[in-house]
Formats: sequence, structure tokens, C-alpha cells
Amino acid sequence: MVAYVLLLVAVLTRLLPHAGWLNFTAVGGALLYFGARRPWREMLAPLAVLAATDYFLTVYTYHYAFQWTAYLPTWAWYVMAMALGQILLSARSGFVRVAAAALLGPTSFFVVSNYAVWAAGFMYPHTLAGLEACFVAAIPFYRNDLASTAIVLGVAFGVPALLRRLNAAPAQTALAGK
Repeated sequence: MVAYVLLLVAVLTRLLPHAGWLNFTAVGGALLYFGARRPWREMLAPLAVLAATDYFLTVYTYHYAFQWTAYLPTWAWYVMAMALGQILLSARSGFVRVAAAALLGPTSFFVVSNYAVWAAGFMYPHTLAGLEACFVAAIPFYRNDLASTAIVLGVAFGVPALLRRLNAAPAQTALAGK
């Protein structure tokens, strides 16, 4: 249930006006959490919902023609993020694993998406300097993606862990008093 709620939050953070937020969305954290908590047979749902969101934003918000081939790297990353969540966080989700996922998720998106922009687009020259310029221009987005993913994963995994500890403390106190 929580995975689907986070998916809804991810969509809303993309759709609500957030000019100036530079990619401060719940998408990365929601996909990592979804991969950690839901079986593979359910992974099509977030992919379809986020692909539909990409279509809506492209056509109705940004008023561009939709070219599905331009989104293949992003959609492949959606699947990869869920796989990363499954690999790193499904069996055990301690602080180190959650922190690693919070770093690897946005970093992999930064590399995949910006390489795709450089390789398939015309914004940057197809030189090493053009690739560098593409990555440098994306640093503010990367920073905010790191922060938003860390916040989402911190809340999604941290709150239940904190509640377990708080519930265990009274039981341990009661046992110690006997």
C-alpha cells in the first residue's frame, strides 16, 4: 500500500507546478521503494503511470510533440531503479543500504539521462567538451534529485524503523522491571 501511495506522491510532485525546484520530485525514491516492497509482477504499474505522466507533461504542459523514442532511456531507468531497490533494499534495508540506494538511484539517472541528451540531442556538440557541458548544466538537477530521493527513502524506511524501536522500548522496559 505504501509503495502505491509513494507512486501517487511521485506523480503529484511532477505535475504540481514547481518552477525553480529543478527536479525535486519523489520519483527516484518512490521507484526504489516500489522495487524493494512490491513483487516484479507489479512493476508495470509504476512504469505505465510515469510514462503516461511523461506524455502528459510533454504534450500538455511543455507543448512539445511527443516522441516516445526520446523517453526510452528514462523508461529504462525507471525499471532499473526498481531493480536497484529490489537488489539493495528488499531483503535488508538498514541505514547503509538505504543511503547507498539514495546515492546510486539519482547518480544512475544523472548519468543515463544526461548521456542520452548529449548523444541523441542537438543542444551540445558531440565532443568531450560538449559532454562535459551537458553534465555540468545538469548539476543543479542532480543535487535536488539526491536530496529528494534521500528524503523520500529516509521517511519511507526510517519512520517504520523508528516506530518498531519505539514499540520495542516499552516491552524491554517491562521485561527489565520484572
